[in-house]
Amino acid sequence: MNLRQLIPIFDSSVSSWSLEARLVRWLTYVWLFIGLIILFSASYAVADQRQGDGLYYFKRQIIWVLVSLVVFNIIVNLPLRKILGVSHYFLIFFLILIFLTLVPGLGRKAFDAARWIALGPIPIQPSELIKPFLVLQSARLFGQWEKLSWGVRLSWLRVFCLILLGILAQPNLSTTALCGMTIWFIALAAGLPYKYLGSTAIGGILLALLSISIKEYQRRRVMSFLNPWADATGDGYQLVQSLLAVGSGKTWGAGFGLSQQKLFYLPIQDTDFIFAVFAEEFGFIGCVLLLFLLTGFATLGLIIALKAKNTTAQLVAIGVTVVMVGQSFLHIGVATGALPTTGLPLPMFSYGGNSMIASLVASALLIRVAREGSEAEVVPLRRTKPENGRRGRMF
Repeated sequence: MNLRQLIPIFDSSVSSWSLEARLVRWLTYVWLFIGLIILFSASYAVADQRQGDGLYYFKRQIIWVLVSLVVFNIIVNLPLRKILGVSHYFLIFFLILIFLTLVPGLGRKAFDAARWIALGPIPIQPSELIKPFLVLQSARLFGQWEKLSWGVRLSWLRVFCLILLGILAQPNLSTTALCGMTIWFIALAAGLPYKYLGSTAIGGILLALLSISIKEYQRRRVMSFLNPWADATGDGYQLVQSLLAVGSGKTWGAGFGLSQQKLFYLPIQDTDFIFAVFAEEFGFIGCVLLLFLLTGFATLGLIIALKAKNTTAQLVAIGVTVVMVGQSFLHIGVATGALPTTGLPLPMFSYGGNSMIASLVASALLIRVAREGSEAEVVPLRRTKPENGRRGRMF
């Protein structure tokens, strides 16, 4: 693979791709381009104050984008069979990192949550990076559910539970909910019995209620979400400022770079509330166009899933669609007050290398499924026939 192939924008081989693969590719670039424009506007003032350089966060995001695009193109050109064959290694690696963030002295805290761990000079957020591999391994498990023994099934379900509990313990309720819903929707698409799906859904809701009842700050967020104006300078401050930004956009928006709420009124405007800046600058029309973009991505994801003849590949496409579009709608719901205030980045928009890598890896997986179509092969979770008299392995 030469340098020209590593930079996907200039790779001429895409002419042989399926129509869906090319459309997802260009939709990803459009999404990424718009996100960079909004990040430039949303981060300039705060970067200038904190770092003395208005382009500080933007330049670092560009570096992460270039790194992510290299990974993106490698995955796009790598057979899905090989990607699935190593997905469990990455999943276990990031699971270990998730629990390492809980170790005092190792995990880095932000807003009373230990979500990062440093690997040298690079901050790693394993709960973000694990998402595409959670999709891959869930697709492998549920795509072959009927062929597997209960021992293999329960082993991987325990791993999924550990992932969710580890993220919840950070605490990170929003990411836990997103990962849980992703696994659940993949299982639903795979046709698992409703008694399993129903009991799992009830268990997840009860776990969320338990977390809210134990964590006081989560409980305050839920209460402030119901009526943010009751404590507009306290627990409701973030949502109130976000609503003011969204409302100020009106029909056509204030114009690019002219958001007033980003000038130290709206907290964390370059990550968890970046949609509010977008809404203020581009207004209702801009928001509708963004929703059309998300709808287009979701539609292509479903078309790709329907055209894939292999069950595992279908589930990968569905899982990626749930992660990318679902997370986007959750972010928008928080910024507009439709959902309780929580920290969840907007894919391709929010500042952060971990989120950018996870988003472009997920998009690359969808393109890969579209490219392979009916040629995608299944990677078994264990050998179908024992060798040398030994039982098959779960990997």
